Amino acid sequence: MSAETTDIIAGVPGPDSAPEAAKAKAIPPWRRLFSSFCESKLAVVGLITLVAIILVAVFAPWISPQDPFDLTQIDIMDSKMPPGSESYTGMTYWLGTDGQGRDMLSGIFYGLRISLTVGILSGFFALIIGTSLGLTAAYFGGKIETIIMRIVDLQLSFPAILVALMLLAILGRGVDKVILALIIVQWAYYARTSRSAALVERRKEYIESARCLALSTPRIIFRHLLPNCLPPVIVIGTVQVANAIALEATLSFLGIGLPVTEPSLGLLISNGFNYLLSGRYWISFFPGVALLITIVAINLVGDQLRDILNPRLQR
Repeated sequence: MSAETTDIIAGVPGPDSAPEAAKAKAIPPWRRLFSSFCESKLAVVGLITLVAIILVAVFAPWISPQDPFDLTQIDIMDSKMPPGSESYTGMTYWLGTDGQGRDMLSGIFYGLRISLTVGILSGFFALIIGTSLGLTAAYFGGKIETIIMRIVDLQLSFPAILVALMLLAILGRGVDKVILALIIVQWAYYARTSRSAALVERRKEYIESARCLALSTPRIIFRHLLPNCLPPVIVIGTVQVANAIALEATLSFLGIGLPVTEPSLGLLISNGFNYLLSGRYWISFFPGVALLITIVAINLVGDQLRDILNPRLQR
């Protein structure tokens, strides 16, 4: 029996296994993450759908058949036309028109643009504020932690829609006002999540080593503690973006969020609500489908990120 065969039987790696182990270690983390992400076909479909939605929103001014904000392109005589109808100019309304004669397909493209902008910007700034406060509370503890977490508990004790309604009643209508209200509503979720992760990481040896090296407190928090707390924060971030889009749509449907001149998906749904019982379903139906697809795509991506970034859920 050869020495190589003996090593294999004994469980000792042979000379050929060393290069394979080196190759496995040389794989970049992002490639391992992407490979794990692609194990779920639903997540891949959700990612492809989400990328397509983002591209449509970004390039809406160039791919839309009509500019719904340009009054010179809108004819009131084309109002409430069913899907597939043609105007007297020869333009085909593939998804029909609304009560003002605007092309529904173009309105959805522009509505996606505004809804995604509101959801992503509010989620991004809420992540920065909430994560910073959560890490600060976990690292310092004591009275600072008590004050921050009691504010978090107080805010989370109220429904998000109620807080947003009160804030917009004070701030007024507008994209910037909605983004600010959603930031105030969401930051507490990031603060609680980041604090929970930081409490575990704070007791580990690398934090004690950084303290022994007399590193500054901001450097320890944001250079060493933050990177190890990011996975759960990223997961909650994807979920909160979807929640922000849904909440903005709810506020716009109630007529409190965005103004009529900047219609989001929620406002488009609201515009067709009065026509549902008269058979003109398409005015609310197609924006509702677009909103549903967007939220489901984001949640599919978020669920898969949760599975691959949380070691306890790995199979």
